[in-house]
Amino acid sequence: MNESRPASMSAFWMPFTNNRDFKASPRLLVSAEGMYYRDVDGNRVLDGTAGLWCVPCGHAQPRITQRVSEMVGQLDFAPTFQMGHPAAFDLAEQLMEYTGHKFGHVFYTNSGSEAVDTALKIALAYHRARGEGSRTRLIGRERGYHGVGFGGLSVGGIGNNRKSFGPLLPGVDHLPHTHNLEKNAFSRGEPDFGAELADELERLVALHDASTIAAVIIEPVSGSTGVLVPPKGYLKRLREICDRHGILLIFDEVITGFGRLCTPFASDYFGVEPDMMTTAKGLTNGVVPMGAVFSRRFIHDAFMQAPPGIELFHGYTYSGHPLACAAGLATLEVLREQGIVENAAAQQAYFEDALHALRGLPHVIDLRSIGLVAGIELAPIPGKPGARAFSAFKKAFADGILIRVTGDIIALSPPLILDKQHIDELFGKLANVLQHLD
Repeated sequence: MNESRPASMSAFWMPFTNNRDFKASPRLLVSAEGMYYRDVDGNRVLDGTAGLWCVPCGHAQPRITQRVSEMVGQLDFAPTFQMGHPAAFDLAEQLMEYTGHKFGHVFYTNSGSEAVDTALKIALAYHRARGEGSRTRLIGRERGYHGVGFGGLSVGGIGNNRKSFGPLLPGVDHLPHTHNLEKNAFSRGEPDFGAELADELERLVALHDASTIAAVIIEPVSGSTGVLVPPKGYLKRLREICDRHGILLIFDEVITGFGRLCTPFASDYFGVEPDMMTTAKGLTNGVVPMGAVFSRRFIHDAFMQAPPGIELFHGYTYSGHPLACAAGLATLEVLREQGIVENAAAQQAYFEDALHALRGLPHVIDLRSIGLVAGIELAPIPGKPGARAFSAFKKAFADGILIRVTGDIIALSPPLILDKQHIDELFGKLANVLQHLD
């Protein structure tokens, strides 16, 4: 791999990036191992974000890289339209086992965005297959992030992601978000106030009638919008309302899946079982792009009542790609055999204490945490929303730690292999950044 600076950076239109700012002072990563990146100048950078929430087992994990290397020489590609290869079926079985067989079937995609659009399409087609084709309305939530496909944008609730791309899908409503600084600031785990906001779903049912509503999709913990943790009892109330009215409940676990909350999935942490679950990111430890929709058996079985033929006219060229399946199988082995999630649980209290030790530092107006994910909300600079946190991001990188920012919120989600030394380094350097922030 080329570890020198590129001759030109003009051709690459970078995603979710201030391109002009970046190219004026680029942050270039050239290698990674364990908990650390290395930049083009040879500096080590502690990964406080697991890449983009997607590397639970640490970088360059030997077993995963070996399995992918072996597969690329054995089977570089195989179609899964009217064909198959063993690894795709093996991974599906093992994923179902990893969920404790709460789900029965896996539909492969290439990303979390595609998993969301797939789950929404399955929800609509499921109701039609059952003779309830009037159920076409989809319900998301304010400040929700469900990727960048048109379905995910439509049910998502982040203004900047939506405003340039309309019109979006019709027949979509949004529940209110649960973030409440006045009542829930500096919470550890689930905050106390806000479970009643789930009852807004009853208002939408009364407005539109349940016979028109196909599905509700939410992130159990909203990640990309700033680590918004659900209030105590909120998710259970949503589940009860969906059950009462025959509405499918979809959990977007692209971020929370595979150990982020120190349990296999957020549904395990909260004790709430959705009807479908979207996954990606940690599914392959970020090594090869892959997403998947986990479906309960009754949804899949409704499609199998149709006359013989293709039951669902949907899929992707790279659904169940051999390299992604190899990475997924190896990731599950590492999670189980090396106790990755158990290590996360052992570090959780120390991580939480280190986070909340930042209370009282300049501009810090909230600290919130659950599992091994943390949000640090900063007071915005008047008239310059997001500028303060972005300044913290650049200062942190220069000091050797990678953090993620959204608006004026810093999000932390390190690889789950971390130990106390890494926690001390991450929060020690971050405290120094905050103390010197304008």
